[in-house]
Amino acid sequence: MGNIIFDSAATLNGWIADEHNSLDWLFAVDGGDTPEDGLYPADARVLVEGSTTYEWVLQHEDLLAHPEKWQQFYGSKPTYVFTTRTLPVPDGADVRFVSGDISVVLPEIRAAADGGDIWVVGGGELAAKFFDAGALDRIAVSIAPAALTGGAPLLPRRIGPDRLRLVSAGAVGQFARLVYDVVPAKPVG
Repeated sequence: MGNIIFDSAATLNGWIADEHNSLDWLFAVDGGDTPEDGLYPADARVLVEGSTTYEWVLQHEDLLAHPEKWQQFYGSKPTYVFTTRTLPVPDGADVRFVSGDISVVLPEIRAAADGGDIWVVGGGELAAKFFDAGALDRIAVSIAPAALTGGAPLLPRRIGPDRLRLVSAGAVGQFARLVYDVVPAKPVG
C-alpha cells in the first residue's frame, strides 16, 4: 500500500494561499511556476484536493477553455475533489467529486491508487482531515522566500512534536524542503 502524502508550498510564515485563496505569491518565486524535480511527489498515482484548490487551478490556468493543459499538470491521474457542490470538469480530465468523511471515501481513493502513493495537493484543512483520520503518512513542505499577512494556513491543527519525525531538510532552488513522517497516535489507555 502506498503512502498518503500532503505536499505543499508555503510561505516562511506558514500560509499556502493568500486572503483571496490565490497562489500568485508562489508563482512570483523563482521556480515557483515550474517546480524542480524533488519539489512534489511526481510518482503519486492519485491526487486529492479541496474544491477551493481545484477552482483556483481551473480559473488561473483557464482549464475549461484549454483542457489540453490539464494533461500537462495532472496527466491521466485520477483527481479526487472534496466538495459538496457541482463543479465543472475540463474535457478529458479524470476528476471524481466526493464528499463526507475521509475514512468513508478513503477505500475508493486507495483502490484508484492501486498500491501507489496518494498526493493530497491541498488545501491545509483537507490535509488536516486526513491527519485527523489517521490516514496521513508524510508531510512535505517547500518553504518559499515570501511572507503573507493572512490567508489559508498550511495545517490548521495543533500537531505535537511526538507526531512528526524529520526525514530530510535541504535546499531545492529557492525553497527550503522539509519532509516529515507522521507518527501514528499512541493508543489511549
